[in-house]
Amino acid sequence: EVEILDARTREKLCFLDKVEPHATIADIKSLFSKAHPQWYPARQSLRLDPKGRSLKDEDVLQTLPVGTTATLYFRDLGAQISWVTVRACVPRPCVPLSLCPPCHLDTVGVPSVSPTPPASPQNCTYYWGFAAWMAYYINHPLYTPPAYGDEQVKVALAVFLFCQLGNFSIHVALRNLRPAGSKTRKIPYPTRNPFTWLFLLVSCPNYTYEVGSWIGFTIMTQCLPVALFSLVGFVQMAIWAQGKHRSYLREFRDYPPLRSPIIPFLL
Repeated sequence: EVEILDARTREKLCFLDKVEPHATIADIKSLFSKAHPQWYPARQSLRLDPKGRSLKDEDVLQTLPVGTTATLYFRDLGAQISWVTVRACVPRPCVPLSLCPPCHLDTVGVPSVSPTPPASPQNCTYYWGFAAWMAYYINHPLYTPPAYGDEQVKVALAVFLFCQLGNFSIHVALRNLRPAGSKTRKIPYPTRNPFTWLFLLVSCPNYTYEVGSWIGFTIMTQCLPVALFSLVGFVQMAIWAQGKHRSYLREFRDYPPLRSPIIPFLL
């Protein structure tokens, strides 16, 4: 039996009778959405404590610290859009590989090793807005070419492509870290691919390469909106990387001590 309360008011929203002990949180979300169709599974955050962390969809009810009647607290995440739709529709400038919430993979072509959360309309507005702003300046008739001309563009393009290849390599390495259907979590280590050697120094090299890509694109275009977008992206990715780094340290006692979250020896 599962009783679902509102995380803010603690009022009862739903009572699910005879829920199997081996039911997952995803199963409970589906049952809950039948009683409240406006809260489809992607909008739901279920927690054991009103201010606690969201339970994962793959968490099994019988493995949670609950009794015969489990009390879960619901929080509405708001309207959600699948990341597949976001990647297909949002014009992320120059197709960066990982300016998204922290997950192992975020491209359509490289399957994710863990479920990827949906995106909110705010995220789409962010990408569309910045894309439109950058495109307006870069394509404006009064746009000023880079100060050092073609040489600057070529060097910056080389930096951009190098970092994109590195980013892709990291995603592939993370995908291969967890076999299909497996839930085993492992410490990511460098492979024979030289692009993955950055794992020796940072926990989230995909974000490091992403920052490098945007630095290259900023130099290539020499455009203020691109620089601002790169700065905002770096701040957000640094926050995600620090969170992932802390998660690694909590989960693995033998985690390499020399690694930094995103910038070697600094951050």
